[in-house]
Amino acid sequence: MSSATTTTSTTSRRTALADPGYQAFVILRTGFTVAPILFGLDKFTNLLVDWPTYLAPWINDIVPGSAQAAMYAVGVIEIVAGLVVALAPRFGGWLVAGWLAGIIVNLLTIPGHYDIALRDFGLLLGAVALARLAQRYHGTRQPR
Repeated sequence: MSSATTTTSTTSRRTALADPGYQAFVILRTGFTVAPILFGLDKFTNLLVDWPTYLAPWINDIVPGSAQAAMYAVGVIEIVAGLVVALAPRFGGWLVAGWLAGIIVNLLTIPGHYDIALRDFGLLLGAVALARLAQRYHGTRQPR
């Protein structure tokens, strides 16, 4: 009986892995888990970029403290968003898409950052695709 369960489990894993939609879901879920966590952590070190320069002056005027302090809050939000994608991608995809929409608004108000806003729009579309694929594959046991 154990071998029948193992065979069924192996067959369902192969079937899931052969589905291009499921492959896309796994790729997007992995990317939208890892990237926000890494970029969120970098908000505390500024190793990749000087993050405070990407904060629009009007937002810096609204939030209390310095631009770097705002980036610390942004970092925490991004780390949480990555964890939500890992644990609940149906919700996490929409959360990341909303967060990216806010980033796009911020970037469109800083002259010279339109190219980054456009890139983030592409990421927003990827986050929406993740949320939709997560809806499709919700409850599907992931192969291990």
